Amino acid sequence: MFGVDSFRVCLKTPQVTKPFFSIKFTPDDQGVRLPLFGESVQAGFPSPADDWLEDSIDLNQHLVKNPAATFLMRIAGDSMKDAGILHGDVVAVDRSLEAKPGRIVVASVGGEFTIKRLSRLRGKLWLMPENPDYQPIEITDDLEVVTVGVVVSVLRQL
Repeated sequence: MFGVDSFRVCLKTPQVTKPFFSIKFTPDDQGVRLPLFGESVQAGFPSPADDWLEDSIDLNQHLVKNPAATFLMRIAGDSMKDAGILHGDVVAVDRSLEAKPGRIVVASVGGEFTIKRLSRLRGKLWLMPENPDYQPIEITDDLEVVTVGVVVSVLRQL
């Protein structure tokens, strides 16, 4: 899977190095469970870590509620940047969810994929970008639009 059997993350200060947590991979694992810290990380002033580990999270269970209907897509472009979906991100798309106004969807428009927010304005359905540099797409009978699924998660590597 990762080319290693396990790894350990340590908390290191000038005075001491102490184990923080370990992750072991086994061949029969369906996924990787990662530690979930009980404390939130402060985005402002630092906060001392109390009893660090709370539990662990299986990323498959956390990101994918319906595995048979979920797939991933890589984002190209910046039409959804104001919704926090950036070029290079990976989105999890669930085909089993209903595309309702307000949800971010992946749609095929004229045979090409796009990601937009589905909206209802003045009785009409629109695919709305989250970037003012792009134009909304009105869903009309003349335009071949197929909703592929609803975006449920965004993955970004820093």
